[in-house]
Amino acid sequence: MGYWREATGIKGPSGFGSCNTAEQVTEGIDASHLTIIITGGSSGIGAETARVLALSGAHVIIGARNLEATNAVKQNILTSIPSATIDIIQIELRLLSSLKSVRAFAEKFLAMNLPLNILINNVGVMYCPFKLSKDGVEMQFAMNHLGHFLLTNLLLEKLKTTAKKTGIESRIVNLSSVAHVGPYSEGIKFDKLNDKKAYNDMMAYGQSKLANILHSNELAQRLKDIITENGHLTVIPFVKYDKKLAKYIVVGVLSQSQADNPF
Repeated sequence: MGYWREATGIKGPSGFGSCNTAEQVTEGIDASHLTIIITGGSSGIGAETARVLALSGAHVIIGARNLEATNAVKQNILTSIPSATIDIIQIELRLLSSLKSVRAFAEKFLAMNLPLNILINNVGVMYCPFKLSKDGVEMQFAMNHLGHFLLTNLLLEKLKTTAKKTGIESRIVNLSSVAHVGPYSEGIKFDKLNDKKAYNDMMAYGQSKLANILHSNELAQRLKDIITENGHLTVIPFVKYDKKLAKYIVVGVLSQSQADNPF
């Protein structure tokens, strides 16, 4: 159904379809009271998501490896949106597969003493040759899932605290892929993640994206009863169909807000 909607432009539950632009999705929304982290923002979906959220007034924090490219993105946004608030925290994104690097990123953000309303786990690798991360885990699984799994855990209390203090629902958005339907035949090969002989780059990618979906579903289940005095936390497993269509992240976030719009 997702493919059909994308091809035809049929509107989904959010009221938007593939023919809508990101600006149309965010039209009239004031996000000036929101602080949002996006992992990976020097190009592609991350850069476009940062631009659109900044357009709505959000304080956007980009986790980026390439400072030169990300600063160029920032300057482009500021040129068209002079009032935009954008910070960049350097992180070796290829080392998002390194748990040490993930911890360092989280520590840098927490040291800024800012609230955190939305965490968008965006960055990833795709169809790469077999390689192990610094922690000895197959690279696609390590970077696409384990790195964001740890980052989410490290920032979870900040998300909860922000929801309680502000009364605004916090969000975790895991960017998955339709490729989650094409992992190995056994699903996630937990006992053979590092099996080089049986490695298939496409199935390994699908495996990592399936892990994103399962992580989101389990988080949502565990957090569903965690209702703070003034706010709560929502987890969104977001499936992408096209790397160029960053607007779907915004649709994914906003479509969860029909009954109680935190913006």
